[in-house]
Amino acid sequence: MPLAEKSFVLSATDPAPESEPSVTADVSTPTPAASDKASRLGLVLFVIYLLLYGGFVLLNAFQAETMDTIVFAGLNLAIVYGFALILVAIGMALIYGMKSVDEPEATEASE
Repeated sequence: MPLAEKSFVLSATDPAPESEPSVTADVSTPTPAASDKASRLGLVLFVIYLLLYGGFVLLNAFQAETMDTIVFAGLNLAIVYGFALILVAIGMALIYGMKSVDEPEATEASE
């Protein structure tokens, strides 16, 4: 048997290979109360963004001429509103991320 094939044969007396440490071993699982708070926050942020985005779509659909209005530095309402939606989405993601990370630490500190 060639040497390369012998290296893969294990006998019953060989120790079991050590498993790789789990990546998720150090991650603490959130408590159900923290998970509920994060879920509620996510739902509230989703509804706020849905209303803002719905306003943008409805305004484009039914008052398209309003979007031609110049509102800031030569930019029309469509561009300003569109960029505002992007910035609001980024801000909401940051808020959700910060609140979701802080929740488990706050519950651990109170225990």
